[in-house]
Amino acid sequence: MSDQLEMTRSGKRASLQTTNPATGQPGKSYPTHSLDEARAAAEAAHRAFLSWRRTSFDERAAIVRKAGELLRARKDEYARLMTEEMGKTLDDGRAEVEKCAANCDWFADHAHEYLADEPADIGGGEAFVTFNPIGIVLAVMPWNFPFWQVFRFIAPALMAGNGAILKHASNVPGSALAIEQVLHDAGVPNDLFRTMLLPSSEVEALIKDDHIAAVTLTGSVAAGKAVATAAGSVLKKCVLELGGSDAYLVLEDADMAAAAKVAATARMVNGGQSCIAGKRFIVVRSIIEPFEEAMVEAMRTYAMGDPAQEGTKLGPMQSIKARDEIHEQVKQSVANGARLLLGGEVPDRPGAWYPATVLSNVKQGQPAHDEEVFGPVAAIIAANDEADAIRTANASEFGLGSGVLTADLDRGRRIAATELEAGMSFVNENVRSDPRTPFGGVKHSGYGRECAAFGIREFTNIKTVHVKPMGHGGTSGIE
Repeated sequence: MSDQLEMTRSGKRASLQTTNPATGQPGKSYPTHSLDEARAAAEAAHRAFLSWRRTSFDERAAIVRKAGELLRARKDEYARLMTEEMGKTLDDGRAEVEKCAANCDWFADHAHEYLADEPADIGGGEAFVTFNPIGIVLAVMPWNFPFWQVFRFIAPALMAGNGAILKHASNVPGSALAIEQVLHDAGVPNDLFRTMLLPSSEVEALIKDDHIAAVTLTGSVAAGKAVATAAGSVLKKCVLELGGSDAYLVLEDADMAAAAKVAATARMVNGGQSCIAGKRFIVVRSIIEPFEEAMVEAMRTYAMGDPAQEGTKLGPMQSIKARDEIHEQVKQSVANGARLLLGGEVPDRPGAWYPATVLSNVKQGQPAHDEEVFGPVAAIIAANDEADAIRTANASEFGLGSGVLTADLDRGRRIAATELEAGMSFVNENVRSDPRTPFGGVKHSGYGRECAAFGIREFTNIKTVHVKPMGHGGTSGIE
C-alpha cells in the first residue's frame, strides 16, 4: 500500500503535493493528518454513529438524496478537479459525478427494501432476519475513479446506518476533501464521515483501532492482501475489490465491426485505467485477422488530447511513473513475440501521455498476457475454438469481469452464466458497475460485493430473531 506521492515537510506537518499529469506541473498542496488525529476522528465518528443508527430510513434518505442534488449542482467543478489531479477527461468526470448522484438516489429510494426484516418459518413462534448497522467503516480508496469509488460505498453505508473514515489515494486529496464537504453540506453529521489525508503506512494501525468496525478497499492485489491480513488479525470484516485482467471472448459468429467497437469501449474505459476495463481479447483463430483490422480502426478513434477540452477521448495516464510502467510492459511483450499493430510509442511531450495501443500474437510469458496492464493497451490472443477460448479466459489469477461477443444470444448466455470464472459476465457490451446489480470478483480480484442488496448488507449484522411466548418450553439442545 505504498503512496504514489512523496510527502514533503512544511514545519511539523507533512503535506501532499499534487501534480497535473497532462503537463507534469505541480498543483495544489494539502496538509496531512497524523495517526493520532485519525484515531480521534474514528472515536468521534463512533460517537456520532450511536445517534445516526437510530435515525429512520426517511431521515437518512433525505440527506443522501440531498448529496445527489449537490453533486449535480457542482458537476463541472468536480469534473475539473479530477482532470487536474489525475487526468480524467472532462466528459468522463461529468459522467462520473452524475453516476455518483444516481447512486445516491437509488439507495435513498431502495435501502428500506434491501434492509427490510425478512420473515422465516422455523416451526413455531415468530422468526425473522434483521439487518443492523455495524459502526464505522474505514474506506481505503483509489485514484482512478476518485468520486465514484467512494460514493459506490458511502451511499449504501450511510443508508444502512453506518459511518465512515475515508483514506483516499495520495494523488487525489482535493477530491477526497470535496467528497467530505458535499456530504457535510447535505446534512451528514460532521463527525460521522471524515476524510483523513494519511500515508498508507498508517492504514494497518487505523484498521486495528477499536472504533473501526470494518474496512473496504479498492486497489491492488498487494494492498488487498495487506488490508486482509491486518483486518483478519483483529477479526474485522473487509470487502476487497482488487485488480482485473478482464477477458472478452470473440466468437466466430460475431459481427467484426460491432465486436471491435464493444472491445475498444471496454479497453478504453478511463483511458484503460480501470479494474473492469477489458484487457484480454480472446479471438477464435478463424476470424483473428478481420478482428485485428476492426480493432485497430476502433482503437484509432481514441486520439490523445487535452483532458480539459470537450470531446477528448484519451487524456494522460495518472502519472509519468505509471505511463513508463505501461510502456515497459508493451516493450517486453513485443520483445517476447507480440506484434505491435497500433501505438506503443511514448510521445515527445511533457506529461504522462500514452497512445491507444493494440498488440496481437499475445501469448503466455508476455506481460500483456500474464499481467494487468493498467493503461490503453489491448491484447489480442488467439484461441482454437470456444472451449479453448474459455480455458484461456479462466487461466488467470484474476476474476473480476468478463465478456462474450457473439451473434448467438443463447450461446453467449450459457458461456457468461456458467463457464467464465468472474464476478460479472456481460454479453455483447462492456462490463460496468451499476447500483442495481452486485459488483465484485473472485480469485485475486477480491471478495465481497458492492451495490444492490448484496452490497448494502455487507456492512450489516445479519441477525436472526426468534420470538416465542413464555410457557411453551425450550427446544432441542442440538446445535
